[in-house]
Amino acid sequence: MSLQIELEHYRQTLIVRLQGELDHHTADTVKTRMEEAVMRGNVNHIIMSFKELTFMDSSGLGVILGRYKQITARGGKMVVCDLNPAVYRLLEMSGLFKILSIQDDERKALQSLEVAL
Repeated sequence: MSLQIELEHYRQTLIVRLQGELDHHTADTVKTRMEEAVMRGNVNHIIMSFKELTFMDSSGLGVILGRYKQITARGGKMVVCDLNPAVYRLLEMSGLFKILSIQDDERKALQSLEVAL
């Protein structure tokens, strides 16, 4: 299965919605698209929504960690939301929850960043 990537700018936040599988076949595409969006736009924060993500491997963890470093270097924050149990477990086991904020859905993620709705 492939991966569909939807990027939306909301104020100074980049919302990234992934549908499908984030693995070694698709990780470079996600990384490149997110990097370009952050560099092009006025982006201070990133929200990654995994509502439609069916699979993620360690390559996906690398994408998340790399974009986390990119956005925090700019003084921003990263939030992940809409995690299915398998993706939640992978993030938990990797220790990324120690640095990432997790929210139930996009609305709560935006609220946690204090971006007015």
